[in-house]
Amino acid sequence: MNNVLMKTSFTLPGQKSLYNGKVRDVYNINDKFLVMVASDRISAFDVVLPKGIPHKGQVLNQIAEKFLDATADICPNWKIASPDPNVTIGHFCNIYPVEMIIRGYLTGSSWRTYQKGSRSICGVPIPNGMVEHQKFTEPIITPTTKAKEGHDEDISEAELIAEGLISKEEYELIKKYTRALFQRGTEIAAARGLLLVDTKYEFGKGPDGRIYLCDEIHTPDSSRYFYSEGYSERFARGEQQRQLSKEFVREWLMANGFMGHEGQHVPEMSESWINEISDRYIELYENITGEKFIRPLTENINHRIEKNILEWLHEN
Repeated sequence: MNNVLMKTSFTLPGQKSLYNGKVRDVYNINDKFLVMVASDRISAFDVVLPKGIPHKGQVLNQIAEKFLDATADICPNWKIASPDPNVTIGHFCNIYPVEMIIRGYLTGSSWRTYQKGSRSICGVPIPNGMVEHQKFTEPIITPTTKAKEGHDEDISEAELIAEGLISKEEYELIKKYTRALFQRGTEIAAARGLLLVDTKYEFGKGPDGRIYLCDEIHTPDSSRYFYSEGYSERFARGEQQRQLSKEFVREWLMANGFMGHEGQHVPEMSESWINEISDRYIELYENITGEKFIRPLTENINHRIEKNILEWLHEN
């Protein structure tokens, strides 16, 4: 509990800016590199919770690193190196203000929207008669605008283009990438006995004018997984699915009266609950990668990270 990485505030050579996101601290190095540090912060309903989760940043960074490598043949991605378990360094990109959410199943927020009577999400029609956790005939793309503060907002493809957030040609390309990445992620998950339920991707334009896949990919923060074993039986009985994602955190918060609305307070997070969340993140890492999670020495995490970043920047 004492060695949780909540925030970094390094002064790096060539540093032009530091952006503290919900989970990641992002350093702009001379508009050439982005240094992205995955912290142990955890967010839900677009709110950063007051306590961090041990090893969460390492889990996110190392899963993303593996999937970036495993999808590099589909589209260019921003990653150059990962000099520390919590750090990825990559190409500087101007990020599009949109998250490309792709859903293979009606679950989570899409199911909650459907329950309220909506039969369209981000302009995509959803047929009547569907039930929770049902697989879509084809995965649907439901983009959101990327908010700097507060809640991201659903938006349709037509609205994105009409508002000038992205050109039609560029959107067609990132839509193509999104479907191909989701297909690859689905295949990798299937080989590990998992179903990739939904996920989100972010893209940016590099100095060379090309579009790059950016940020994290197929992590438990950006994605939802079900165990494939027992999915059909549970679905037939109308039962909840065994899943590996952050949804269990959202469900705990909702059960304790918190959904990020004004006037609501985050319930107390006990040490046992925090350790349970940490164990669930590690469980997903080991399931999706097929590798044992290696816990580094966590004393003075900030010093270790800064040292590894500085060594890499010095060499490059």
